Amino acid sequence: MTLSGDLNFCFPVRELSNERVKITPFKASIHSSPFCAIAPAHPELWAHMPAGPFQTVQDFDTDFLQAIVHPDPGMVLFAIIDKTKPSSVADEEGELAGIMSYMNSSSVNLCTEIGYIVILPPFQRTHVNSNAVGLLLQYALELPSHGGLGLRRVQWQCSSMNAPSIRAAERLGFKKEGVMKWHRVYHRGNDTGKVHNGRDFPRGSHGEQDYARDTVILSHCWDDWEQGGRETIQTIMDRRHFQSR
Repeated sequence: MTLSGDLNFCFPVRELSNERVKITPFKASIHSSPFCAIAPAHPELWAHMPAGPFQTVQDFDTDFLQAIVHPDPGMVLFAIIDKTKPSSVADEEGELAGIMSYMNSSSVNLCTEIGYIVILPPFQRTHVNSNAVGLLLQYALELPSHGGLGLRRVQWQCSSMNAPSIRAAERLGFKKEGVMKWHRVYHRGNDTGKVHNGRDFPRGSHGEQDYARDTVILSHCWDDWEQGGRETIQTIMDRRHFQSR
């Protein structure tokens, strides 16, 4: 059963679940308060991302959900529910462990990206990240006849300075394709806790408040999936513990 409803996303959206984790479309009325009860105390969660950090529920809903997520037909945000925890206000099957998205998706080019991964600190270095990414990979790359979208490419982008993210992606079967230098500008990055790419600022730049990011590109494509990727992901998801992104 799809849950697309009024979601502005280019592919059908399903709730995805296994015995440990559930991925469900993020609903501000249900998930924003539990998420913002923890995330604002940890601005480092957004240090390598273009958005954030967000101090209040209103900031998160207005500046992230309404400004970035909802208008983009290539993006859908999910709430990650840890089903090994007791029922909570966020979900009757467990506790809210973080957020994750499909983004930069194209129904024409049959591709998507897994991004905006924010695993809340109590759930880091557990089964949560590996199972959540695994569920999104399965749905994206399995054929429609097996309940998937039948996409050809799933991408992972992260800062060149974010070594844990690169390691996590590679453990999950993503293959490094290259680095885009000076790919993003973190406007007021010095004030918002962003991590600079470590390079000298351009000559004659507007100042050193706007940081820059070099972006590492990794991918997990349909042929990777068919040539052992499917089995690798299932093995990882079956483990009890896994290093989070």
